[in-house]
Amino acid sequence: MKKHNFSAGPAILPQSVLAEASEAVKDFQGVGLSILEMSHRSAEFTAVMEEAQQLVKQLYHLPDNYKVLFLTGGASSQFYMVPMNLLPQSGSASYVNTGTWSTKAIKEVSNFGTVKEIASSKDKGFSYYPKGYEIPEDSAYLHLTSNNTICGTQIKHYPDTNVPIVCDMSSDIFSKSIDYKRFGVIYAGAQKNLGPAGTTLVIVNEDLLGKTDRSIPTMLDYRTHVAKNSMFNTPPAYPVYVCLLTLRWIVAQGGLEAMQANNEAKAGLLYNEIDSNPLFKGVAASEDRSLMNVTFVLENKDLESAFLAACTEANISGVKGHRSVGGFRASIYNAMPKSSVQVLVDLMKEFTRTHG
Repeated sequence: MKKHNFSAGPAILPQSVLAEASEAVKDFQGVGLSILEMSHRSAEFTAVMEEAQQLVKQLYHLPDNYKVLFLTGGASSQFYMVPMNLLPQSGSASYVNTGTWSTKAIKEVSNFGTVKEIASSKDKGFSYYPKGYEIPEDSAYLHLTSNNTICGTQIKHYPDTNVPIVCDMSSDIFSKSIDYKRFGVIYAGAQKNLGPAGTTLVIVNEDLLGKTDRSIPTMLDYRTHVAKNSMFNTPPAYPVYVCLLTLRWIVAQGGLEAMQANNEAKAGLLYNEIDSNPLFKGVAASEDRSLMNVTFVLENKDLESAFLAACTEANISGVKGHRSVGGFRASIYNAMPKSSVQVLVDLMKEFTRTHG
């Protein structure tokens, strides 16, 4: 039986995507070759890459100067590629620290210039998103993490600023509409909400490149991958293809507006149960709660093992919280059906009836 997969990543994918992707492993579009063994220079794969890039541009309404790249190395590789490509050696960049991933991103900047941590929510265990901070106008860019998978917080409103925003959207990419004009760079590991692990989506405003006065290694220079359409070297062909299938699925569901409405409905269902159930308590500040990663704890920690056992019995997978914070986390990305959220909610109700 298929499990109700609440894993934070690698995460759930649409069933139709999995079915079509599995066929491509055996025979891609009837050409007699698996996509795993096709040349990345072939007309068939070139069409895959170009359609995936086109659909990203379509969903976010991107103009020509915004380039769509499918790279490798995960979102963590962008922690150093961003300052390497955007931060002049004599310049500074501003970072908002909202958790584990932004902390790691901040660590890398000192290799390339000055980093200013202009706001942080560390004082309360990263359980809220900072607001009202000042952004130095001389910043090369402002770095934000849109959604924090571990503590379950999410940006609801991006700041008004003339400084280019660089945003790690790994865990809420394509979950809602955004205004591309606010961003200089968007990056995301695919394995949360777009595809399998193995490729990293980078959207970059080409106008920002080539201004750092430093020598950048060829493979780490965004301009290399822009010039070669993400195929300077052999790209991760299969992950890119699965991303293409997911992008097609998003379009077929009604686009980002439909994704957002569905995600709000799913999150509302689960948060309502957490708030009304006397055994459970939410972790994140209510105004900053993530639509993607719902974090919560039991009021009585002695019941944690029993609740996890009940989840296993109900075929619910992946709800144990991150090892650094404990508790529970239900990741409800785009592909998570509302019916699976209802299964978890019903289990919470029944667990309270028998253990309350």
